Amino acid sequence: MARPLALRGRPTIPTYRVTFAGVDVLVAQDLDAAQLDDLRDLLARSARVDGHPALPEPQLGAVQHGTLQKSRLRVLLAYEHDALVGAAFLSPANDGSYALHLVIDPVHRAEHAGEAIRSSLIERALGEPGGTSELLRLWAMRATDADDAAAARYGFTTERELIQMKVLLPLPAEVVASARPVTTRPFEPGRDDAAWLEINNRAFAGHPEQGNWTAEELQERLGSDWVDLDGFLVAEAPDGTGLIGSCWTKVHTDSTPTLGEIYVISVDPDRHGEGWGKALTVAGLIWLAQAGITDGMLYTSATNTAAVALYRGLGFTVDHVDRAYQRGRASA
Repeated sequence: MARPLALRGRPTIPTYRVTFAGVDVLVAQDLDAAQLDDLRDLLARSARVDGHPALPEPQLGAVQHGTLQKSRLRVLLAYEHDALVGAAFLSPANDGSYALHLVIDPVHRAEHAGEAIRSSLIERALGEPGGTSELLRLWAMRATDADDAAAARYGFTTERELIQMKVLLPLPAEVVASARPVTTRPFEPGRDDAAWLEINNRAFAGHPEQGNWTAEELQERLGSDWVDLDGFLVAEAPDGTGLIGSCWTKVHTDSTPTLGEIYVISVDPDRHGEGWGKALTVAGLIWLAQAGITDGMLYTSATNTAAVALYRGLGFTVDHVDRAYQRGRASA
């Protein structure tokens, strides 16, 4: 039932009362400055406690830069006694589905309180545009048994697992020597955009997050504060026929220790099986080590056995699992 809720002296705003342990959920596509500050603080505290960003890059950037409407990101804020205790983020994916991410205040994650917040947010999100889409993916970062139980309770089934793997840098000399030599240069905006998009979208064809990038999306991502083009490595074919692939790195300066991520790595599918994926990964890790980074990191699908084996061969080990649950056409 809709009812007014006054928060810390601000004007009364429309919210929805979810009768689950007194949690109030505000649904919005635009937030005022105070609400954005509260949300950014929640995300920062969650990241510090978890040692892991609370949201994927697009959603996190939309919150940080206050571009929720432009990104079509719908935010649900959960309040308990006028304090922000959790948030949910509904966002369209490139394959026409919607993604739902939850963030719960670390101090409210105890079994009863965390369950109330999680259930309130999911329950409300399922009634929102996007929540009623043909296919909805619920993401749980560092998935737990409680996440599995909540997902099942609302009709979600496990779709896939994304594993974060870490490695100490610099790589041992023998590991570097095991990769084929590759010559790279920094990505050049305006010169490499079209070729990079063409390779990336073919390499990730059908992938709901990484596939179907547009030129606008690439430009938005290149405009992020963290981007260092010297760490966006592209490799040209020895015969001069164009790009064969790239390794885009990202340095997480807000983590302790600082993490160097293999952010996006893509190889022309026509050149698969030639060792370029390993070569570009090693090139990216060398660049990170030369930048003073001692902890490397990447994400990969748990079912991509070839990639997992490649990364294990470079010394990576699994740190944790993020899990996607689906509700809709694929789980009906």
